[in-house]
Amino acid sequence: MTNSLFGRFLTIFSSNVISFLTGLLATPIIVRTLGPSKYGVYAVLLSALGVLGLLADGGIFDGIRKFMAEANRSQVWQEQILAFYLRVSLLLVSIVGIAIFVAIRVGVLARYFGPQYNLYFGALAGVIAAKQFGDITRSSLMGLDLEPVSESLKILNKFLSVGVGLALIILGYGILGLLLARILGHLSMVIIGGAVLSRHLEVSWLIRRLPSSFPSRELLAFNTGSFVLFALYLSILHADILMLQWFRGSSETGIYKSALMLAEFLWFVPKIVQTTLLHSTSALWSENNHTQITPISARTTRYTLAFTLLLVIGLAALAEPAVTTYYGQEFAGAVEPLLILLPGALGFAIARPIFAIGQGNGDFRPLNFATGAAAVINLIGNIILIPQYGMHGAAVATSAGYLSMLVFHIWSARTIGFNPTIDLRLQRVGLTALISASIIFLLANRIVTDLYALLVVPPVGFVTYVGLSVIIGVVDVDEVNSLVRQGKS
Repeated sequence: MTNSLFGRFLTIFSSNVISFLTGLLATPIIVRTLGPSKYGVYAVLLSALGVLGLLADGGIFDGIRKFMAEANRSQVWQEQILAFYLRVSLLLVSIVGIAIFVAIRVGVLARYFGPQYNLYFGALAGVIAAKQFGDITRSSLMGLDLEPVSESLKILNKFLSVGVGLALIILGYGILGLLLARILGHLSMVIIGGAVLSRHLEVSWLIRRLPSSFPSRELLAFNTGSFVLFALYLSILHADILMLQWFRGSSETGIYKSALMLAEFLWFVPKIVQTTLLHSTSALWSENNHTQITPISARTTRYTLAFTLLLVIGLAALAEPAVTTYYGQEFAGAVEPLLILLPGALGFAIARPIFAIGQGNGDFRPLNFATGAAAVINLIGNIILIPQYGMHGAAVATSAGYLSMLVFHIWSARTIGFNPTIDLRLQRVGLTALISASIIFLLANRIVTDLYALLVVPPVGFVTYVGLSVIIGVVDVDEVNSLVRQGKS
């Protein structure tokens, strides 16, 4: 199981690296072309996509991966899972599409956001539908252990979304062009991935009647729990953007969004681990193989803490040159919100793999309680602080909400039956971070030229931190050798 888990991680990691680098190169062009105000509008649309996309998904992406990957399941079972979730998806996407159409027709969007949002939300409805069926295709491939195919399609989706989007921006289509490019990218996943799935599954099940013995209630119960979990989860991710747009307008929202995007860079590896662990640990839970859960969660949590802490130190030391070089001087106001967001982003990064393992168990009560408590802290903080302090208040409230996710999900993990903090080695991690931070900050302050600092400090800091991690014992040499052997196998 461990070899399979690490192999899946490497496959998903590779696709995410390529997708991340593609987005990394494209984002400055998009931001500079749109400017703070239009980028603020685009940020609002992305937040709306997150919220409305959740309603259309209804936990289906996770449900397919979980139930397809469970042990001792037949091909017929997998075919029935896909057929069931496709029908549920059609219903949910239709409901969301009709709701958007009604909002446009009665003038709600134009009244509260502006007339240009009618066109944008019309395109957004297309993005939501294409994304939903693209996600179903990808999750089905992952549930069948076809990660090489699913992750190749993710890369294709990213290339098309970014490449076509940039071309349409240059041609003058602006935000609408970005949305249309997203539709094209997701549809490519549906077409190509659907052809691959047809070779592994009997697609006639898509139109056949499911047997009366099919556990629809069990699947819907999982989806309901997953939906509530991610509704709370997305409220933490998007409440600040939507409320800041309401109280302070597009320009400040655009600047804050740029800080948020850099802070979310810390989640790059934790998001991959989170994606890998849900369907991988679901098989362990279904086999009642609980003895492997705690060691996997403990090692994953320690690695996530150690790696993300390195990124926090580097981003804190290079905050100003990173913002002004990447986004441009007009986004310099994002530096302070970024520094405020970093502690919370670290906590959220560590929490991600923890609640993925809990989700694989299927007991959503402690997960929903933990995420709900963090969402309340986040929401109340934003309501109190944004009207008076703007994006700085949003950063404080959001950072507190992010950090509380870690605290509450450590509790939820122990309630479910595993302990992710049993082998954190906090003293060793802290000593490594302290020595590394001293060197990294000293080097960053000595280098005057921003671009030179961005080129020199990260590799020096990385080598220093990794070397100290091994010497001090954050990571054992045996663990490193084991991972290398697994990567080659």
